[in-house]
Amino acid sequence: MLYFFQQVLNGLHSGALYALLAFGYVLTNGILHRTNLAYGALFAFCGQTMILTAAFGYQVLWLTLLAAVALGVVAAFLYAALISHVLSRSVFEPLADRTPNAIVVTTLGILLLLSEASRIAADTHDLWLPPMLAQPVVFAQGATFKATLTLIQLIDCAVVLAAIALASWAFARSSFGRRWRAVSDDPKAAAMCGVDVRAVFRHAVLFGGFCAALAGVMAGLYYGNVSFGSGLVYGLKILFVTAVGGYLSPPRAALGAAAFGMAESLWAGYFPVEWRDAWMYLFLVATLILIGAGRDTGKIA
Repeated sequence: MLYFFQQVLNGLHSGALYALLAFGYVLTNGILHRTNLAYGALFAFCGQTMILTAAFGYQVLWLTLLAAVALGVVAAFLYAALISHVLSRSVFEPLADRTPNAIVVTTLGILLLLSEASRIAADTHDLWLPPMLAQPVVFAQGATFKATLTLIQLIDCAVVLAAIALASWAFARSSFGRRWRAVSDDPKAAAMCGVDVRAVFRHAVLFGGFCAALAGVMAGLYYGNVSFGSGLVYGLKILFVTAVGGYLSPPRAALGAAAFGMAESLWAGYFPVEWRDAWMYLFLVATLILIGAGRDTGKIA
């Protein structure tokens, strides 16, 4: 039972990252209703930006480690704001009324661009942050085994929980949340009622970019590195998870993504880890097919 409890604790951290990414992804795709393959790349790019900027600040500017990491976090959020601004105005808005394939192909190109930019900036070398706040906190222990989480994992989980709780509360009660739901349901009707559809969409893309940046920063601080190709992997997982749960509720998408992260952790603890992603994708595809069939049946009825 202690080993099972340890896998559950591990799932809390990975689930928290997935939940934050899913929340931000639905903010954009709930309005766009198009597949955005660049979202995972933005997550990885911001994580890499934080690490590269921290390394520059520490090695070149002679900053302390804490100041260098803080500089990296600021740079990650600034790049997230810039990329979100460019995506919303120069990619999503011009292509929103085109075929879905246009945005899929364009965001795939942006994914490759961001991945290559990170690789070139790092000179194809993996830079690693030193372990930070790695002291274990014991939750339960037996004669020979302890179920623990590190301080950085606890901080990450607490930050994600606070961010999603605050965003969900604001989303349910603020004027932006009401306008977002109106635009998501019927943008033309919302525009006729006086809602600035473009402003709502741009703010949604910006907030989604900040969610990706925060997840990238936390992943970089915990793992010490975010690889160039991890954006595609995380992006596909979040795409499937949110497709299963639907794009109408960011909190519900975050909850489903957290459950997915827990399932991944339990699989890694009890089954061959090299088969984990294959079986997780298979489960998501099968669930999407079944749920999609049920939705289509409901529409026909």
